[in-house]
Amino acid sequence: MLDDMHQIHVHIMKLQRRYYRLFSKNISASKMNKHITKLKKRTKPHWKQLPSQVVQNVVLRMGKAYDAFFRNIKDRKSGKTTCKVGRPHIKPQHKYTSMTFTQAGYKLEGNRIRINCIDTWFSFHKHREITGDIKTITLKRDACGDYWICFSCENVDDTEPMPKTGKSAGFDFGLKTFLTCSDSSKIDSPQFLKQSLNKLKTLNKNLSRKVFKSNGWYRAKRAISRQRRDWHFKLATQLCREFDILCFETLNIEGMKRLWGRKVSDLAFYQFIEILKFTSIKQDRQLVQIGQWTATTKPCSDCGHRNDTLELNDRQWTCQKCGSHHDRDVNAAINISQAGVAA
Repeated sequence: MLDDMHQIHVHIMKLQRRYYRLFSKNISASKMNKHITKLKKRTKPHWKQLPSQVVQNVVLRMGKAYDAFFRNIKDRKSGKTTCKVGRPHIKPQHKYTSMTFTQAGYKLEGNRIRINCIDTWFSFHKHREITGDIKTITLKRDACGDYWICFSCENVDDTEPMPKTGKSAGFDFGLKTFLTCSDSSKIDSPQFLKQSLNKLKTLNKNLSRKVFKSNGWYRAKRAISRQRRDWHFKLATQLCREFDILCFETLNIEGMKRLWGRKVSDLAFYQFIEILKFTSIKQDRQLVQIGQWTATTKPCSDCGHRNDTLELNDRQWTCQKCGSHHDRDVNAAINISQAGVAA
């Protein structure tokens, strides 16, 4: 089914590009759906077996992508944003990995789902009860060849967030220590890439010998993923359990990669912040990110005196004005906390 959906995706993308090249405008979704209906009767009879609403969702995805592309061009010309959204492109077959059902095309009973066009029941592991009104169901294949079913519901009674603690904290990101908290505690990263580098070399060598997308290829692929992301989710939940306000600095991750390379990628700080944003909203916590150019390392957290002689190798220093002795990372975390709470 996913391969057939990919064929439809390629066809409508090429048709859209050709139409825009000839007439300088896009095809509406209704016209595109009518065109696909004609193809089902003429040259693509096997598309008749696919659920009509799933096929319409492929057209809807393309329309949303083009709308975002042209809206971004308009916003950049007016100065509203400097972020660039690329032109929608044709996905390769192995990257077209999901399809969405709306009101029809499936039947749900407990932890079993029946896809009408396949006429087969599939069992799935339901990790919690489904509440609210189901609006869409998305079936997704991940890079390891496993399939996931995602329910989008409305009128959902969410679980109660964690109880308030009344505490706030700032966190300084570092290469030797993943996070340093303003209460002087430190969190080290497991550095999954560094620990598993030799094993990964062997696994990737084995992966390169497999037939692409074969059962053996998926088994080898499954062995080299998911560790870091799981640790990030657990750490984000732990921080939300301890603090109500979480303060972080905005970092130039790409610039740090150019300086320190693979180690920065192994820590995956940007991925952690994205996970923490999701977790903090879910648990009714406040995540504050101070500006990239806010001074946090050199100012003394007690008196505010700026130590301009501080070097990167200086891990401990004493303020010349008030005499306070500082751990470099803890001092930065306290400054981040003060700036974040003030904001």
